[in-house]
Amino acid sequence: MRVNPCGDQAVIIDLLPEDAHAVNGTILDAVLALNSSIMGRQIPGIVDTVPAAQSLLVTFDTQVLTPEAFTEILGAISLSPDSRATSEATETIEIPVTYDGPDLEDVAKHTGLSVAEVISTHQATTWTAAFGGFAPGFYYLIPNTPLWDIPRLQTPRTKIPAGSVGLAGEFSAVYPQQSPGGWQLLGTTDIAMWDLDRWQPSLLKPGNSVRFVQVK
Repeated sequence: MRVNPCGDQAVIIDLLPEDAHAVNGTILDAVLALNSSIMGRQIPGIVDTVPAAQSLLVTFDTQVLTPEAFTEILGAISLSPDSRATSEATETIEIPVTYDGPDLEDVAKHTGLSVAEVISTHQATTWTAAFGGFAPGFYYLIPNTPLWDIPRLQTPRTKIPAGSVGLAGEFSAVYPQQSPGGWQLLGTTDIAMWDLDRWQPSLLKPGNSVRFVQVK
């Protein structure tokens, strides 16, 4: 665990071991458990926490709590396997997908699979919402077991429709709104990833399990 300053009102706690080369579910579990432990203590002066795939950003009201004082408190928080198991966001979200994306054949060529095998593998995989991205409701999803390393498009598209399901690197994701992007697109979903009329606008939160289900 490494604690690094992020300005004068925040720190980033990095839980990725120095000899690790990729994000995995165990590290994400540790991040979520640490976040749960910190928030459960209701430490005065903490303004917000933002979990990511391998790190946790903690911001402060420095008139109440300094980053240095928080770092001392952090030393008393233990991350045992049991505490990791208490991470709260264990709900599984199913996302219906029509696999009609323009990049299916390119992904198949890159992976050495058929289009049907790409679709079946994407569906059979349990994904975990690791961290939020560039837009509200956009989450980077990591697979429960390593799958592919899919290159982004050499020339990003200027308009990707809302609901597009894509791959990039080791991640999958759903675009919550129309936007530019360079991910390889597998298909689309009608489900809203971000809806201000819902009690929780974002469909996903860190730690959720995600399964993609093909629309017949």
